[in-house]
Amino acid sequence: MSKTIRIDHAKAAGAFLQKPDHVAFHDKRLWDLRSKRDAQAHGIPEWETMRELASGIKEHTLSNLAEYIGQFVDQAEKNGVVVHFAANAEEHNELVYKLMSERGMTSLVKSKSMLTDECYMRDYLEPRGSGITVMETDLGERIQQLDHQDPSHMVVPAVHKLRADVAELFGKTIGTDPKNSDIHYLAESQRMNTRPYFVREKTAGMTGCNFAVAETGTVVVCTNEGNADLSANVLPLYIASIGIEKLIPTIADLGVFVRMLSRSALGSPITQYTSHFRAPRPGTEMHYILVDNGRSERLGMDDFWFSLKCIRCGACMNTCPVYRRSGELSYGGTYSGPIGAIINPTYDLKRYSALPFASTMNGSCTNVCPVKVNIHEQIYKWRAVIAEKHEVPFVKQEVLKMAGRLLASPTLYRGTVASLGGALKRLPNFVLYNPLNIWGRGRDLPEAPAETFHEWYKKNRKPAK
Repeated sequence: MSKTIRIDHAKAAGAFLQKPDHVAFHDKRLWDLRSKRDAQAHGIPEWETMRELASGIKEHTLSNLAEYIGQFVDQAEKNGVVVHFAANAEEHNELVYKLMSERGMTSLVKSKSMLTDECYMRDYLEPRGSGITVMETDLGERIQQLDHQDPSHMVVPAVHKLRADVAELFGKTIGTDPKNSDIHYLAESQRMNTRPYFVREKTAGMTGCNFAVAETGTVVVCTNEGNADLSANVLPLYIASIGIEKLIPTIADLGVFVRMLSRSALGSPITQYTSHFRAPRPGTEMHYILVDNGRSERLGMDDFWFSLKCIRCGACMNTCPVYRRSGELSYGGTYSGPIGAIINPTYDLKRYSALPFASTMNGSCTNVCPVKVNIHEQIYKWRAVIAEKHEVPFVKQEVLKMAGRLLASPTLYRGTVASLGGALKRLPNFVLYNPLNIWGRGRDLPEAPAETFHEWYKKNRKPAK
């Protein structure tokens, strides 16, 4: 039995902080997205009403999920779509492999899908010796694929990279000029590299799913590059990978989410493409794979099922001060930032036990969530679960125990403060400003007071009249 490796978020974040140019760009870029989101939200008087409505639709759907899955499947099959069910990541990947291998397909071109990343589909398909090549056609996902990395953000997967990084990577992998970091040149180079795959023989297309409409059996995919439309409409076999939480009841409900998704994600009124895929074109095949992969189990968790409302907009990541300053791949899973801190532990509590502690608990993530997921409250509850199950690292446990004993005893506390004397005043400055702490370079501490509050109070206390 293999030993679970804990994700050391602090260590990985520390490595990212050693690259100040990247940190500054990452922080500014994401805060720009947050600011644009705010401008859009403030321009819509009914924004908070829409949040309530979207949250209510999601809660209603999840409370009646079996009914809506049944309706979606019935409508899809009437439309000529073949529907499959996958209980977990392995079943999902096996279904994709089976659909392709039975038809002699050797290439899969796909648009962005967090679910296929969650299932590690590329890692499953490509090493099988089957000759299947998986091509990411989203620019950010393609950058990460070429660099053999997971996405670092739900919406902008390579946001932790500078233009110069991408230019160097493209120079090594697709033969472009490694010194040309012009964004138009890089985007065009990526398009020229991927587009030929859409017309290759023995190629299948794949998309993820933003919303699955039960009323019509329709899959709705929102993109800004149009690559999903090519993946779904050009090739003889189209596969849509759908998490069961993506269901919504009606087309009328869709309007609420479409208005909120891009505004929350990028601060733009709508995505460039909002594509509805309902039925196969003549002479082609269309397959849906409905995936559980732990979602039913999470739905049964009283404190944590609200995370299934998430529409993958990334707004919580854009606002989070911890993620903005410690991003890159420090969260160690498919989902990063505040939403990753509450989703990842549902898959492996021990592995991701550090993530709920990577938070200041400021509540900004909850405030910007378009479907009102109570993210910061769930982070707090995960901390309690982790502590109860003794999944807090040993050193941290012992330090917290010592601190608890010290703070619980006034006599011990005052004796410790008195014994440390002047060293206590100098300790914060040493911790913050030592050469190993890059975080302290841009911070200032106030000067330590001449006396503690207890000493001051003892000296100045006046008897009650």
